[in-house]
Amino acid sequence: MEESAGTLLYKLTNKGYEVLIVHPSGDDESPWSLPKGRLDKGESPEEAARRETMEETGVIAGELDSLGFVVYRHKKKRVHGFCGEAPRDKPSCASWEIDQAQFYPLDKAQKLLHRDQSEFIPRLKKHLKV
Repeated sequence: MEESAGTLLYKLTNKGYEVLIVHPSGDDESPWSLPKGRLDKGESPEEAARRETMEETGVIAGELDSLGFVVYRHKKKRVHGFCGEAPRDKPSCASWEIDQAQFYPLDKAQKLLHRDQSEFIPRLKKHLKV
């Protein structure tokens, strides 16, 4: 089974919590995603999540907590999710793989995310106690 890992970095605004998600390059109709990617040989899911977040958005994640994993319904793919407070770094499109990197309110992010990844939002809400 293919394994990948990514982050949901959050920040508290005057409108509530927002999370950083990315949009893949090339197809406007593609769903948004956690900044994520495949694990390199010998790499832990958390190490991969940190690396991929930095490679895709230019943001260096601080302390992270696990949100578990999801298994895609129609692919043999497991995605590990990690959450943590977003640093002050402004996200950018640091890789050709994405064309947008933005913060969205939790409910909007859940609607934009790939349907199998959207399960991470309720887990994050539980973690944040919101």
